[in-house]
Amino acid sequence: MNSAFTDIIKRTLEEDGAYCDVTTLSTVPGTQQAQAAIIARRAGVIAGLEVAAQAFTLFDARITVTLLVQDGATVKPDERLATISGPARSILSAERTALNFLGHLSGIATLTAHCVSAIEGTGAHILDTRKTMPGLRMLEKQAVRLGGGQNHRFGLDDGILIKDNHIKAAGGITQAVEAARRMAPHLFKVEVECETLEQVQEALEARADVIMLDNMSVEVMQAAVTSIREQNPQVLIEASGSIGTDEKRLKAVASTGVDFISLGAITHSAPQFDISLEFA
Repeated sequence: MNSAFTDIIKRTLEEDGAYCDVTTLSTVPGTQQAQAAIIARRAGVIAGLEVAAQAFTLFDARITVTLLVQDGATVKPDERLATISGPARSILSAERTALNFLGHLSGIATLTAHCVSAIEGTGAHILDTRKTMPGLRMLEKQAVRLGGGQNHRFGLDDGILIKDNHIKAAGGITQAVEAARRMAPHLFKVEVECETLEQVQEALEARADVIMLDNMSVEVMQAAVTSIREQNPQVLIEASGSIGTDEKRLKAVASTGVDFISLGAITHSAPQFDISLEFA
């Protein structure tokens, strides 16, 4: 387990007051042992199971967790995901932290899988964004991959994406791209966010490597893709902005011929995956 994940888990256990669980301490004998199971209550893709297991064992090394499926597995309703045995008090005190991670990350993986399925056969790929919960980006982006999606930038330091405010501050797309080229290592691609066909043309003439079609209608997006493919087939095309996770909308966007569709919704708006822990 990544040490950064370990620190996050420890902090969330502390946040939940798990080390002074007054309800459990007052109602459950300290000597009582228990066996329990983690159960999926709906169909979907599992992510965060190893993190959930780590929450139990970090809280109390006497707890044993046996995984019955692996992260990335597609499960059915009422399927058992793991069994847990150990001190009853410790299992109860770590339960909510473990299930919070598992439910949140499985929700992301499941929604991502839905979006990937919606555009199957089009040649486009689903990307995430930087719209993640503070401190959870690595875990959330891992969940996207488990759901069949791909990762966009992990942070501001690993890719150049020139957005509308950069363009305004630099004085235009051409000036922004030229400035980025002067500073960027030769291995970095330069991506430009465009909201109009005129901006697309300027980005092409400035030799952008990737053009993001932001908040465009499907009709305008199609015209942009056609223009880019005719002028420079090597340029990668990304669609973004208010696309959402509706299957029909995703397929329409993908059918324009874009290479990527980036969706903030798969991380910031994924429904919690319904999971429970039950004592035997």
